[in-house]
Amino acid sequence: MALLSKLTKGLFFESEAEKYLSAFDLQPIEKNFRTKVGEIDLIMRDKQTIVFVEVRYRNNQTYGHAAETVTYVKQQRIVKAANVWLLKQGMSIYSTDIRFDLIAIHRNGEQVEWIKNAITQG
Repeated sequence: MALLSKLTKGLFFESEAEKYLSAFDLQPIEKNFRTKVGEIDLIMRDKQTIVFVEVRYRNNQTYGHAAETVTYVKQQRIVKAANVWLLKQGMSIYSTDIRFDLIAIHRNGEQVEWIKNAITQG
């Protein structure tokens, strides 16, 4: 895994996160939604809720937990990108049941942590 590029690793772990969430009956909607204001790794549906998922990977915790790498600025970019995606679907961030989750993957996928409501819209 060490020889893979950052992009290849990212795509691999996003795919692993999607499989993990699918095992909990979340349905995939879109991957790697990119816009000028930000990016969303995964967009999934949990019953009636649209779930915007940020995937973070760390081989070890020497430099902190994967969840700690989602800074306030990154959170704001995710929220803005979610708003753009919703508007393109004819929905609103204020009238649609949404949630921002984080999948933190450690040690080459040996540990997966799902943090629901990891990001607030404020």
